[in-house]
Amino acid sequence: MSAAAQSHIFLGADHERSERRTWWVIWLCGAMMVAEIVGGLLFGSIALVADGLHMSTHAGAFLLAALAYRYARKHANDPRFSFGTGKFGDLAGFTSAIILAMIALLIAYEAIHRLFFPVPIHFAAAIPIACLGLGVNLVSAWLLAGGHHHEHGHGHSHGAAHHDHEATHRLVTDQGVVALEIFEDGVPPCFRVRPENGQILSASATTVETMRPDGTSQVFTFQDQGGYLESREEIPEPHAFKAHLRVGPHVSAVTFEEHEHAGGAAHRDNNMRAAVVHVVADAAVSVLVIAGLLLAKAFGWSWMDPLVGIVGSGVIASWAFGLIRDTGAILLDMTANRSMAEKLQQAIEAEGDEVSDLHLWRLGPGHLGAIISLRTEKTHGPAFYRAKLARFRSLSHVTIEVEHLTAKFQ
Repeated sequence: MSAAAQSHIFLGADHERSERRTWWVIWLCGAMMVAEIVGGLLFGSIALVADGLHMSTHAGAFLLAALAYRYARKHANDPRFSFGTGKFGDLAGFTSAIILAMIALLIAYEAIHRLFFPVPIHFAAAIPIACLGLGVNLVSAWLLAGGHHHEHGHGHSHGAAHHDHEATHRLVTDQGVVALEIFEDGVPPCFRVRPENGQILSASATTVETMRPDGTSQVFTFQDQGGYLESREEIPEPHAFKAHLRVGPHVSAVTFEEHEHAGGAAHRDNNMRAAVVHVVADAAVSVLVIAGLLLAKAFGWSWMDPLVGIVGSGVIASWAFGLIRDTGAILLDMTANRSMAEKLQQAIEAEGDEVSDLHLWRLGPGHLGAIISLRTEKTHGPAFYRAKLARFRSLSHVTIEVEHLTAKFQ
């Protein structure tokens, strides 16, 4: 069994930056909440007070997200958390989604009630407040999105995983400097050879021979694409091998390594996602409310306001359900990425070994844990198989159990 000393800090790459952005939004919503409640009390506007109380629910949701960020960061090294604190964001996102679903139900209930028992609408106060709420939500969304980015290496995504290849190799040949790369942008993976100084390369005199760790080799021939050469044959996965580029009589050797990252849900920060859903949902409802109020005022359609409320509650409920489903799956340790689980098994079994048990789950944004049990007739230890999985960069905690079948007969 191998579970070498590893770091148990499984926080997202933008954890501290996301925490700061969340606190900025809390201060904005808090200031607007106080201004609306105080202003409503001073000027006798119950609608303004109501919107201030509504703003308090968002401030509470953002406070939950900010506290989850802070707690996860402060207790990241706490040994009581066997697999770190990376899931605090998912727990906060799950809780926030439950609150969002309850808000959707309350809106739907109030809207249906008003559909059958209409109440007079004070358009002069309601429309400006709805516009103010929309403005606050747009600013909040901008603050939450500020600086959010994903690092992309050289390479392109396949399915649910992201591949990072080593940078393009520049080689000196008898024909001058040429660039050898793996190209897979919208086409099957292939080699491309580009002359650096405008020289003309002969497709018939150019080949690439790959040699993989398991000893298999393959020769790739080229065709002229005008300005560069492209291999006729598709490069099979994985893209990790030694490549011998032959240009005329000259041969150059390079090594291609591939690093694979889990994409999609495995990298998603559900704490920030929940905060953004609160903002976007309220902004969408604000747009619907403004449109409904304007139509109701222009044409006397008093039923438009509650109808918009029903539609808005449905939108919020849909987003809340998606967030509950995704965060709930993470909290229950469902397999984070089936495609990556299959690739892990293929990597282990490439030389005839057998995976008897495999568990893959999310530890935090961008971090996966894996426990793998395998049977082999060889003498390899856990370190050998750990090295085979090194290209899976999202694997932050790996435990490998090796059962040597020959030991049964000794």
